[in-house]
Amino acid sequence: MPDSVSSSRDIVTAAMLVIGDEILSGRTQDKNVSYLANRLGDVGIQLHEVRIIPDIEAEIVDAVNHCRRKYDYVFTSGGIGPTHDDITADSIAAAFGVGIDFHPEAMTILTRHYETSGIEFNDARKRMARIPDGAELVDNPVSKAPGFRLGNVFVMAGVPQIMQAMMDSILPALQGGRKMLSRSLSANLPEGKVANALGALQEKYPDVSMGSYPYFRQGNVGTNLVLRSIYQDKLEGAFSDLKEILVPFNCDITETS
Repeated sequence: MPDSVSSSRDIVTAAMLVIGDEILSGRTQDKNVSYLANRLGDVGIQLHEVRIIPDIEAEIVDAVNHCRRKYDYVFTSGGIGPTHDDITADSIAAAFGVGIDFHPEAMTILTRHYETSGIEFNDARKRMARIPDGAELVDNPVSKAPGFRLGNVFVMAGVPQIMQAMMDSILPALQGGRKMLSRSLSANLPEGKVANALGALQEKYPDVSMGSYPYFRQGNVGTNLVLRSIYQDKLEGAFSDLKEILVPFNCDITETS
């Protein structure tokens, strides 16, 4: 866990590091952030930060060390394959100041997999069995090359199907807090008209996150208003007040999911 954790375990936080030059170049579109955020939300963990960083060891080390001290959990995706630019495992070892070597269990898993598949288990593929000292393996039921956990940092593959399968194996080990609740509505008025009132409502309910999101549909202007909180009573109070605030605008209001 980080050096300074909130005294209230109602709130458990996480960060995600998306590692890979291919994401930054635009050649590959990330599909893992939304999946991770939703799965963490299911168990009461709030994703507070996402960073996309290049395949540069110093950048990975800096991001990992910052986030693992600031948040309860850190999840990385990408950079644990067989090629020369897959440097995440080495970077995590450097961040923690530990060595890295071929992990006996990982070697066994991969040896069996490639023998069964009839594919050569060459030196490049053996790189995927290099795990930082002291780390625990994370199961990979799709392509078998394991991820790992070191401290509060979980390291996973970047391929969405593999990352999602790894995440499913990680979830039972996580300890969450209160789940985030939400109420939302749609109003056919411009965002600017409700901005001041929403700001005042936010001051009244600091434990409720409030967002306004304008939309344009078939020439009509409107705003989606979303309230989120881990406290049911505060959420309901803020939502009731929000509806009252909108009454003088004589606008159509629709509660949305």
